[in-house]
Amino acid sequence: MARWEPNSTGRLQQAAMELFVERGYDQTTVAEIAGRAGLTERTFFRHFADKREVLFLGGEALQELVVKAIAAAPDDAAPIDAIATALDAIGAMFEGRRDGSRLRQNVIAAHPELQERELIKMAKLTAAMADTLRARGVPDPSASLAAEAGTAVFRIAFERWVGGATDGDLRELMRESLTELKSVTAGTRSRST
Repeated sequence: MARWEPNSTGRLQQAAMELFVERGYDQTTVAEIAGRAGLTERTFFRHFADKREVLFLGGEALQELVVKAIAAAPDDAAPIDAIATALDAIGAMFEGRRDGSRLRQNVIAAHPELQERELIKMAKLTAAMADTLRARGVPDPSASLAAEAGTAVFRIAFERWVGGATDGDLRELMRESLTELKSVTAGTRSRST
């Protein structure tokens, strides 16, 4: 058996992912997750509201990272360039996490209730990006459009990355997707097509 991380949260996450892959999400119980982690159900519920939250624990940290990156972009940066700064920060956060991200995405893709939760997470991320752009003085609809575009770029690049359609890292894929978006909106064709 693999050596456990010293913290309960990490142990529970690892146990949950192992069980979700081995047995399936629906067939895995909180008691089994806690048992695999060498902890009690009570400890599980101190860290997570339910088993689906194991898959969404990093959502707040991701949102905080994105907000800080947009806020720290140069004052003269165009809205989409401020978003690009955030996308680079996301790429750095996911570096070395491709296999775990792929497993997580496979579990989510197989369950409509988890897909719904993922959409909610993406909507919150988009709203936070738009709010941060507005705080930088970007008016609507520009702030909302740039945030929506940033989320689309992230989502499409992430799907390509976990899907193994390319060997590129996530940052590289997001940069390519952003370049493609800029080409589409400028009415030109990118050279990557």
